[in-house]
Formats: sequence, structure tokens, C-alpha cells
Amino acid sequence: METKDYLEYVVKEVHTTIVATVDEEGSPVTSVIDMMDFDEKGLYFLTAKGKSFYQRLKKRGCLSLTALKGETSLSSVSISVRGKVRELGYEKIPDLLKKNPYMYEIYPTEESREVLTAFQIYEGSGEWFDLSRRPIERAVFTFGGGKAEVNGFFISDACIGCGSCAAVCPQNCILSEKIPYVIDRDHCLNCGACQKACPCGAIEKRSL
Repeated sequence: METKDYLEYVVKEVHTTIVATVDEEGSPVTSVIDMMDFDEKGLYFLTAKGKSFYQRLKKRGCLSLTALKGETSLSSVSISVRGKVRELGYEKIPDLLKKNPYMYEIYPTEESREVLTAFQIYEGSGEWFDLSRRPIERAVFTFGGGKAEVNGFFISDACIGCGSCAAVCPQNCILSEKIPYVIDRDHCLNCGACQKACPCGAIEKRSL
């Protein structure tokens, strides 16, 4: 999948997301926010200027969100996005309302809609995590010049090829064709079982 496919999934398949921002005291605050549109440049949503959510966006200029689809944990797909936001103002509102007509029931008059303003998540990174597949599937994507930070476990040259890590991996994602072994990042849970089992300390947790 390409970045635009992930953003489209957020808008069309999930739509209602949980968004985290930071308040005046530096504490996290979550809000339920509909992602209403997308393109190759990012995600779009709206809010009212009187909301505390609006004030947090204006002050911090960033957010983090999670979009989740699935009836059970083992049938779920999640997409997490973190990035920078900017206010677009009212000009984008008619387009967002046209694509999301249920908003007319919430703001039924032109006067009531004058408090609305649009935002764009214009730079960021995200992660796709699919628990409905076996083995699980994960992928990282970026947009607008955002940088992807890959965190996880990696096997160093200290590996002796004993197979202890592969024996305990719950997703069978350790490739043992050559030494040092390699962890298949597309299917790794980042659980740390391999690191715990390694007798020579060859498995490290780090960021790339």
C-alpha cells in the first residue's frame, strides 16, 4: 500500500478516530474526531473555534491519532498517525460538509456553521498494524516530508545462530537462513521475547 492508501483507509474505512493533544499543563487529552477528507498531502478535519480542542491545536500545532477497525482484537486493523497541523480556515468547510453531509444535522444553519474551521495534518508519519493476518502485518509510512521513526528489535553480529530467538518468536518472523539472523520487521510484534531468550545478548532494541 502507498501512503495515500493508508490515509484513505483512515477516512473511508474508519472515519471516527481518537485524537490526542496536549493541554496547558503538558498533560495528554483525547478527543473523538472525524477525519473527513484526504489527499496525498495529508488528512483534513474540522472543529469549532470555541472548543478547547481548537485552542490546543493552535497552541501546540501537532496531534497524534489512532484509527481502529474490527469487532474483536484478532480481527482489528489500526492506523496510528502523528504529525503537525495547520488551520485552513472556513474556505475548506463547504467542501468538507459536502463530503460529510451528516454535519448539517449538527450545525443546521449558516450562522451556526460560521464557528467552524478546517485543519490539515500536513506533515507526519504513521504505522499500519493488522492483527487480522497471520503472521501480523505492520508497515510505516510518511507524508509531507515527515520522518518515520522505526523502533524495535534488531539482531547484531554477536549472533551465534543458536536458534533460541526463533524458537520463542510468537509470529515466526525471525529469518535464520544466515548468521546473524534477521527479524522481519513487517511481521514483528516488538514483544521482546527474542531478546529475553538470546543467550549472548545479540538482540538490541533501538530506533532507526
